[in-house]
Amino acid sequence: MSKKGERFYFENFIACAACSCRAAALLEETLGGFDAKDLPGKIEQMHVIEHEGDGLKHEMMAELMRAFITPIEREDIILLSQNIDEVTDCIEDVLLRVYVNNVNLVNPETVRFTKLIIRCCEAMHQLMQRFPDFKRNAGLHDLIVEINALEEEGDRLFITSMRKLHTESSDPVEIIAWREIYIYLEKCVDACEHVADVIESVVMKNT
Repeated sequence: MSKKGERFYFENFIACAACSCRAAALLEETLGGFDAKDLPGKIEQMHVIEHEGDGLKHEMMAELMRAFITPIEREDIILLSQNIDEVTDCIEDVLLRVYVNNVNLVNPETVRFTKLIIRCCEAMHQLMQRFPDFKRNAGLHDLIVEINALEEEGDRLFITSMRKLHTESSDPVEIIAWREIYIYLEKCVDACEHVADVIESVVMKNT
């Protein structure tokens, strides 16, 4: 396979991760300066980003169907592409849950989650940028460790947020709504870790 053909896969991964970063930034912008009346428009903006990510994933699958030789195993390419796309999907799902649950006020814990998701996506993007040199392991291990640490931070934030919700709120509707939103916020962080896990597996199998 030509070097140009090989670069396509890695460049596609980087572009998909960039979509996740843009989605995370939009999520933080929306919830950090929350105004319920702006939410439908923000959801439309988010869907444009998500649609772009889907398009990149479809390009990847189309190229994979034509390829005879690939830089890493086909199964790993598919899994990695799907997992990066899942990050963007999870971020979009957060906004959708805020909308369908008719949230009118965003709490500080949610804003902390959005900032954590940005950090996770940025680390994932850096991981994709360094992935083409994975055989030399150019800083990949440190980024994988960083993403794992951020996921653990997300677990702690999820627990404290859920605890606060159940101890300080007496409104069952509010509890149900925010439980769902917190679960989807945590899924965003988990999705980034899943990407890091695939990269770690690829490195171990190919070096």
